[in-house]
Amino acid sequence: MRDDEGFTRRRLLAAAAAGLGAIVAGGVGAAELVDHGVLPGKSLLDRLDGACSTPVPPLRFAPVGPTVSGRFRSRARRTTVGYAVAYPPGHGPGDALPLIVMLHGFGGDHRSSFAGMQPAQGCALLVDEKPLAPMAMVTVDGGGGYWNPHPGDDPMGMVMDELIPLCQAMGLGNPPRGIATMGISMGGYGALLFAERFPERISAVAAISPAIWTSYDQARQANAGAYASAADFAACDAVTHARALSGIPVRVASGDSDPFHPGVVAFAEASPPSVQVVVGSGCHTGNFFTAQEVPSMAFLSAHLAA
Repeated sequence: MRDDEGFTRRRLLAAAAAGLGAIVAGGVGAAELVDHGVLPGKSLLDRLDGACSTPVPPLRFAPVGPTVSGRFRSRARRTTVGYAVAYPPGHGPGDALPLIVMLHGFGGDHRSSFAGMQPAQGCALLVDEKPLAPMAMVTVDGGGGYWNPHPGDDPMGMVMDELIPLCQAMGLGNPPRGIATMGISMGGYGALLFAERFPERISAVAAISPAIWTSYDQARQANAGAYASAADFAACDAVTHARALSGIPVRVASGDSDPFHPGVVAFAEASPPSVQVVVGSGCHTGNFFTAQEVPSMAFLSAHLAA
C-alpha cells in the first residue's frame, strides 16, 4: 500500500491510466454485481493477475466498548430500520462523543457495514500501538438505493433527519463534537454524497472503494435501482458536485484494479485540495476494504479530535 504523503493528483491519474484498459474490459457494472454476489464469478475477479491479493496488516485492539442496537420506524424510508451504536473503549451510553455515520455497501445492512471486524472493534483500533481518539459509530439499514432519495424511499433523509437526531439525543455528534461519514463501496459513495449535500453538518469523510459511476447509463445498466432517473443521477453525482467538499477533510482510498477506479479518477480530477485520494494495489475486495479501514479510522480520529 502506498503512503498518502506525496501522492499527487498527477501521479494518481498516471497510475489509473496504466490499468484502465483491464478495468473497462471487465465491465464496470458487471463487476460491481459480481463483487456483491448478484452474478457468479467473484473468485475469478479476485484472481486477476494477483492484483487482488491485498495483504491485511495485523489488527490490534484496545478492550472493545459496548454496542447498543435498536429499531425505529422511518418516515423517510417508509419502513422499520435497524441500527447499532458502537462505543469506544472506556465509554458507553450517555457519554458525549463525536459520531461516525458508517454506511453499508450494496446488499448489506447495519450488521454488515464494516469489513473484517465489528464497528466496536473499529472504534478500538490501535494504530502504531496508540488508541484512536474516542469516537462512537452508528450503522443503519439503508436499503439498496445507493443512499440517494427515491420515490417512497429516502435513505438520505432517514440518516440526516431521523438517525442523526436520534444519536444526538444520546449525546453523540452534538456541537462542538463533529459528525463524520464513512462507507465502503455503495456506502463510500453515500459518505461523499452526504458531505456534498450537507457540508455544514459533516466534519470529515472517509470513503473506501466508493462506487462512483461516471454516467447514468452506466449506473442503470449495472443496477437499475441505483437512481430513479437521469435527473436524480445528475443531482446526486459525486463527481459533478465534488467542489462542495471544499474545506472538508476527505480521504478516499481506491484499488488500482477496482472496477470503480475510473469513477474515483474522475472524482479526483474534480475535487478541491482538501480531498486526499489514495491509490493502492488492489481490487474491490474484502482484504482491500479491511486494510484501508485502519488508516481511514486514523484519519477521522485526527480530524474529529481537532
